[in-house]
Amino acid sequence: MDKSAFGRLLREARRRSLLTLESLAEASGVSVRAISDMERGRSLPRRATLKELMDALECGAQERQLLVQASTPRTHEVPRQLPPDLAVFRGREEALAAVHRLTSQVAASGGHVVISAIGGMAGVGKTTLAVHWAHQVADRFPDGQLYVNLRGFEAENQPLDPGQVLGGFLRTLGTPSGAVPRGTRERAALFRERTSSSQLLVLLDNALDAEQVRPLLPAAPGCLAIITSRNQLAGLAVAEGASLISLDVWTPAEALAALIAKIGEERYLAEPEAAGELVRLCGYLPLAVAVVGAQLKAAPGTPLHHAVRELREDLPRLDALPRLDALSVDEQRADVRAVFSWSYQALTAETARFFRHLALHPGPSMSPEAAASLAGVGTAQAQRHLRALISASLLTRDADGGYVLHDLVRAYTTELLAQEQDDRLLAQKRLLDYLRHNAYPAGQVLDTRPGPQPSETPAPGVVRVVVDSREDALDWFRREEPTAAAALRAMDDPRLLRHRATLADDWSSYYAVQGRWTAEIELLRFAADASLTLDDPRAIVRNCMGLARALAEMGRAEEADVQLELVIAQLDRLGPTARPAAERSIGWVRGRQGRYTEALQHARNALAGFRALGDHSREARERNAVGWYLALLGEYREAITMCESALPLLREAGNRRSEAATWDSIGYATQRLGDLDAAIGHYETSSRLYGEVLDDYSQAEVLDHLASAQLERGDTAQAKANWTRAGDLLGALHATSAAEMRAKAEALA
Repeated sequence: MDKSAFGRLLREARRRSLLTLESLAEASGVSVRAISDMERGRSLPRRATLKELMDALECGAQERQLLVQASTPRTHEVPRQLPPDLAVFRGREEALAAVHRLTSQVAASGGHVVISAIGGMAGVGKTTLAVHWAHQVADRFPDGQLYVNLRGFEAENQPLDPGQVLGGFLRTLGTPSGAVPRGTRERAALFRERTSSSQLLVLLDNALDAEQVRPLLPAAPGCLAIITSRNQLAGLAVAEGASLISLDVWTPAEALAALIAKIGEERYLAEPEAAGELVRLCGYLPLAVAVVGAQLKAAPGTPLHHAVRELREDLPRLDALPRLDALSVDEQRADVRAVFSWSYQALTAETARFFRHLALHPGPSMSPEAAASLAGVGTAQAQRHLRALISASLLTRDADGGYVLHDLVRAYTTELLAQEQDDRLLAQKRLLDYLRHNAYPAGQVLDTRPGPQPSETPAPGVVRVVVDSREDALDWFRREEPTAAAALRAMDDPRLLRHRATLADDWSSYYAVQGRWTAEIELLRFAADASLTLDDPRAIVRNCMGLARALAEMGRAEEADVQLELVIAQLDRLGPTARPAAERSIGWVRGRQGRYTEALQHARNALAGFRALGDHSREARERNAVGWYLALLGEYREAITMCESALPLLREAGNRRSEAATWDSIGYATQRLGDLDAAIGHYETSSRLYGEVLDDYSQAEVLDHLASAQLERGDTAQAKANWTRAGDLLGALHATSAAEMRAKAEALA
C-alpha cells in the first residue's frame, strides 16, 4: 500500500474519534510531526507505533485490519493491460507523426492527449491507432499501462461508470479492496495520489464524453492518458489542456494499400479498377476494408469484379435495417451494412447463427465457454466458429485472450438476431445458467463453504467447465466476473428474474477468498432487487444476507443492519427447514459487528431449530457457533463445554472441517484462561484438520491464532514461522490479509 492511502485512513480514523493532532499525540505518545507526516503521505509507521495509534484511537477490529494492511508496503505486478498491437500497421503517417510529437510534450508538460473521430464516426480506426501508439511508447512508462473500454456507444449496454473503472484501476495498482473508497470522487482522489509519482500510460477507449473521462485522468507529468471517443472532447482541451487529434477515413491510397496487403499484389494488378471500386464501396472506412479484405483472402478464387457486383447488389435491400444508421455518417450507411452482409453471407449457416448470438453477450469481452453457452453449442465447435470469425475480421482478441465485438459489428449482429428471430430469451437463460452452475463447482474447489448445489437443471447447451485446482477456479471467476456483473445490469427481462435472483448464490466463495467485498456488494444488490420483486422469501434471505455479510466485512454496520432487517422480516415466512440457517447467518453478521450478545441469541435460535429438525450435523456446527460467541463474551469455561459437546457429533458425521473450527474455538477459550500449552495443542489439531480438508484460508486463520499463543509463551521463532506460513497460504489465494500475516512475522525479526 502506498503512503498516501494509509494517511487518508489514519486521518479519517482520527476525525471519527474527534481527536486533534495534538490530542492524538498525547494519547499515543507519537509526536505531532510524525502523525502529521503520516497523514500527509510522507511516511509509514513502524508496527509498534501503529499499535499505539490504534489503541489511542480505540479502533475496532475491522478498522485495525484496514490500517495494518494499508501500513504494509505491498508489491504488485506492473500492469500490462494494452490489447495486442497489429502485426503490421499501415497508413496514418500524418496522425502517427502528430501523436509522437505529443508524446514528448506530455512528458514535459503533463498534458493529456485525446483521439477522436470527425462526427463521431465508428470503425475509423481510433482504437487501432491508439493501441499502436501506446505499444510504441510503452517502454517510456516503466510503471505500466492501464486499459479500459468505457463502452460509451454500445446500444445494448450502459457506458461504464467511472467509479467502477477506478475501483478496478486501484486494485490493479495494489490497493486492497477494503481500502478502496466508496464514492467516485474519493476514488479519483486516491487514484491521483497513487499515480502522483508514477510514470504510467492510461488508455481510455471508447469514451462517451468528458465527464466520464475526467475522474480517470492521472495527474502526474510522467503519465500519459490516451482517450478515444466518437465525440469531440473539446471540454478536455479547455479545462485539462488536452490535445485533440481528429481521424477521418483512410485516403483512397491508404485504403487500397491495406486491401493489397490482404489480397496480394498479383491479384490487385490483375484487376486494379475493381480493387479501387471495392475500397470506394467501403467508404474507405478501415473496419469495412479489413472485413472485405479478410473475405477475399479466404476466397482466393473469387475475381474482384465479382466481389464488386455482389457488394453493389447488397446495397438497396439493406436500407431496411434502421438501427445501424446512428453508428455511421449518412453517405456510408448502406456501404457499411453491405460490407458486413457480404462477409456474413460467406459464413456457414452454423457459424452465422453462432455469430448472431454473440450480440447478446453483455460484457466487454467473452470467453469461448460463455460464447458457446449463448449459442447452445459445444466448446470445440465454438472454438471453430470463433476462429472463422477472427479470420473474417468480425472479431478481435483482447490482452487476456478474450473475444471482442467491435460496437459497429455488435449493432449489426443485434439487427440480424431480430431479423432471423433467434430465441433471445433462451440464449440469455443459457448464459445465466452457465454463470450460475459453473460457480458452484469452482466455489467448492476454493473450499470456502459454498451454498447448496443448484436445484434447477441448466438449460440444454450450457457448457460445464472442468475445474481441477484452486488456480483454475480463481481464473474462471476472474474471467467471468465482468460478464456476471454486466448480465445482472443488462438482462432486465421480467422472465429472467428468477435467474437474476439466484445468479450470485455461489459467487461468495470467490469474493471471500479475494476479499473483494465492494464487487460482491454490487453483484448482490442486483440479485437482491430481483428477489424482492419476486417476493421470494428464500431468495430475499440469501441475497440480503450475503449483502449484510459483505457490508459487515467492510465495516458498514448501518447498511448491514438495513439488510438484516429485510432478512428478519422474512423469518416467519421461511418455515422450520430454512429458518435455522437464516438465524445462523444473522448471528454471524452480528458477531462480525461485535454485537456478541445478539449473535449468541441468534446462534441459540439456530441450534434449537436444527435440534427440532433432527439435523445432527448442522446442530453440531451450531454448538461450535454458540461456544464461539460465549468465548467472545468472556464465558470461556461454558464455551469449552459447549464446543466439546459438538466434537462427537462432528466425528460421527465425518465433518472434519467443522471439527477443525471447533478445536480453534476451544483453543481460543483455553488461551484466554491462561493455559497456553493446551491452547497451542488445540490450535495445532485445528490446523492439521484444515490441512487435511485442503481449507487453506481457514488454516491460515488458525495459524494466526497459534502464532499469537506461541508468542505469548515466548516462542518467538515458532510464532514467526507460523505467521510466515499463514502469509504464504493467503498469498497463494490472493487474499488481502496475506500482507497482515507477513507484517506480523517481519515485526518479530
